[in-house]
Amino acid sequence: MEGVRHEDAAASFDPLRPKLMRVAYRMLGSVADAEDVVQEAFIRWMRADRGEVREPEAFLRRTVTRLCLDQLKSARRQRETYVGPWLPDPVMEEQEEEDVTLPLMLALERLSPLERAAFLLHDVFGLGFEEVAATIQRDPAACRQLAARARTHVREARPRFQVEKQRSLELAEAFFNASRSGDMKSLGAMLAADVSVHADGGGKRPAAMQPIFGFDAVMKVHENLAAQFQKNGSKLVRAGFVNGLPGFITLEADGELQTTALEIENGKVAAIYVVRNPDKLKHLH
Repeated sequence: MEGVRHEDAAASFDPLRPKLMRVAYRMLGSVADAEDVVQEAFIRWMRADRGEVREPEAFLRRTVTRLCLDQLKSARRQRETYVGPWLPDPVMEEQEEEDVTLPLMLALERLSPLERAAFLLHDVFGLGFEEVAATIQRDPAACRQLAARARTHVREARPRFQVEKQRSLELAEAFFNASRSGDMKSLGAMLAADVSVHADGGGKRPAAMQPIFGFDAVMKVHENLAAQFQKNGSKLVRAGFVNGLPGFITLEADGELQTTALEIENGKVAAIYVVRNPDKLKHLH
């Protein structure tokens, strides 16, 4: 009987799992935490009186969002003790994700959990404020205010200069080739004057402890890196979109993976996001 109940719950839950993962990941910025939340939602779905649920997707989205809100409280404490810059777990996508890019996810980190939920549910996932209100247990007027405040904070993180998809991938490939071969002239031609580098090693692998800003400083870093790449190697594993930005996965000399994502404005690389923390790369193996 328990096996039949499990199969029945899975049959209605599994088609919704990808959507629920999108909500959870965008709320939390962590693939492992999102998977845990979605699995907990499935356990609650198994225990629920499913015959009484008129809209399973809405019910499960509410469950996942509320679990994420609980999770964000402890996540904030963990961020305060995180070693070096924090970046969301890299997610490799076949297609460019325009709804939530990496810079936008970083902007979401500055919001309160409720602002984050209201913004994502309404502005990204397209839910009406009545549904948002039912999900986060606030009245619709309060949800409008939460979303409006969030919108003000994240407006700057929206992509302002759309880059043609194929061109952005070509730029990422050129960046990989120039940075690994030590072709500083070609690399310099790609960088914006106010370019920055943000590297997340989480204290587990070597990485800059603070973001690096400015053309000269970033070029200096890449001159040093190029010497290491030429000596020890850095192998391209896959190119594509990393959290909505053109980038690539590489296998580094220490046998660990690394992701690089490039924010492009006016045809130039404006920011470089590198994730080296092995805990954030497990799902890519």
